Amino acid sequence: MSKKTEKIIITCAVTGGIHTPTMSDALPYTPDDIATQAIAAAEAGASILHLHARDPQNGSPSPSPDHFMQFLPRIKQATDAVINITTGGSLNMTVEQRLAAPLVAKPEMCSLNMGSMNFGIFPLADRYKSWKFDWEEPYLRNTDDFIFRNTFRDIERILKILGDDHGTRFEHECYDVGHLYSLAHFVDRGLIKPPFFVQMIFGILGGIGADLDNLMFMKRTADRLFGDSYPWSVLAAGRFQMPFANQALLMGGNVRVGLEDSLYIGRGELAVSNAQQVTKIRRMAEELGLSIATPAEARSMLALKGGDHVGF
Repeated sequence: MSKKTEKIIITCAVTGGIHTPTMSDALPYTPDDIATQAIAAAEAGASILHLHARDPQNGSPSPSPDHFMQFLPRIKQATDAVINITTGGSLNMTVEQRLAAPLVAKPEMCSLNMGSMNFGIFPLADRYKSWKFDWEEPYLRNTDDFIFRNTFRDIERILKILGDDHGTRFEHECYDVGHLYSLAHFVDRGLIKPPFFVQMIFGILGGIGADLDNLMFMKRTADRLFGDSYPWSVLAAGRFQMPFANQALLMGGNVRVGLEDSLYIGRGELAVSNAQQVTKIRRMAEELGLSIATPAEARSMLALKGGDHVGF
């Protein structure tokens, strides 16, 4: 069984590469908006900020290190939060493009999808009749013929060039039970060492469904594979975000919220900011008698290298 969580790590995924500007006016895509919302999320209680970049002209996901560097230093200067940069990027980027910014930034943490998978967000396109930008609708609809690539070779390369060479540790994103076994493969080979942070993800079309029985099964499987060597967290897409986060808290896990994962704060009610979601999950945790980890405590729990050892 995983170690009992003494304090809850709240991760906030600020903008992501799934939702598009048409879907919510609150979704940040300019450097100023990303920085402002990230800082506010940290002030609300997020100890980890998971960050993607976007083209400030039209909100499309961007792999450009220049775009990342327009907000990373500002966030670092304004908050002590752990900055976690995506290696997933978006649905139309090559592995090389996805690695461009992390290799420049050398962050404390990066996300790392633990396998290739169908990643379908095309049903979202049917909800909208008009679009702010021309790229949005085809971007979504083309995912009916899309495979997100992270082969075993890709994962090993990322572990070596970011982990071994730059001391970056990872949010190991597991979208299905098979991803837990892929993670175990790298642990058994000694390429991933504890404490490794397991992010269990539910509700993405192509991954495991957002059923609470699946959460229980994923957790039991991880316990069997990893014993007590792993801190773990849960995120769920869309309307499942808060119910799954609440269940994770009851089970002793950590949580991830943010506009990358859900645009809503309640049924039919769009969130006004990332900080609003962080505030809600923090309140839920504290009402259960749980304490929220500070960034320093999260660094200790995850054995991170510290904010003084990054490239920005």
